Amino acid sequence: MLKVASLVKRYGEVTALAGFDLQVEAGEITGLVGHNGAGKSTFTEIVSGLIQPDSGTVLIGGKPPVDARSAVGVSPQHIALYPPTTVREHLRLFGGLAGLRRAELTSVIDDLVSALKLGEFLDRRVGLLSGGQQRRTQAAIALIHRPALLLLDEPTAGADPETRQALLDMVKQRSAEGTAVLYITHYLTELTELQASIAVARRGRVIARGSSEELLGGLPGEVRVTFADEEIKVFTTDPTATLVELLRDARRPVESVDIRHASLDDLYRSLAVDDD
Repeated sequence: MLKVASLVKRYGEVTALAGFDLQVEAGEITGLVGHNGAGKSTFTEIVSGLIQPDSGTVLIGGKPPVDARSAVGVSPQHIALYPPTTVREHLRLFGGLAGLRRAELTSVIDDLVSALKLGEFLDRRVGLLSGGQQRRTQAAIALIHRPALLLLDEPTAGADPETRQALLDMVKQRSAEGTAVLYITHYLTELTELQASIAVARRGRVIARGSSEELLGGLPGEVRVTFADEEIKVFTTDPTATLVELLRDARRPVESVDIRHASLDDLYRSLAVDDD
């Protein structure tokens, strides 16, 4: 669904994208991670058709972004809503712009209101909503026309637990229905819950791509065993086996144990070091 090859984008002497490659298939959730300045938001703006790359190609369902706007739903990182307008008015406006009419539009709005729990503030002006409520509204706008490609840039930033869970459930549902999802986040645990494939961005390009199992394979976890007089800490690629061995050889009372498997944070740190 989304095929991006060799994207380059410069702003004066600053190179935001330096040969960015990424592909997202229909029904796939891809988590794009990386520190600030890695090029994630610039990449999203190019795919959305808001800016043009200096070179490289972007195809959405075989078409360039300018010809595929109706196939894309975008929830940007920053809130982009009309404060004096109600949530219902937003949904009617953007649904109408997407070509939805009357009964179909009403049905789609009802479904989103239920899925994202918008009912309690549906007729409230957006400027009076909490940050989490605004996030839900913005996500609903991105979803309203059932896009083939969904771009979510930090959709749960600052959101409350209810908002976070409602958004994640909706993303999983749309993916199961065949939507290609690009999910940009700093909350790496969300990608685990979404069972997303991972793309790690650094300095304007993707430096690693695969499932979390593939990318985490071989990275060390950590085992801690605490005794009355000391704590033993061991970094290991097999924390469970290491813990069994430590407990077998302990020969004294154990006060506590802690086991931590390799995480996506460990992955990013290891790739960042290798890329320097």
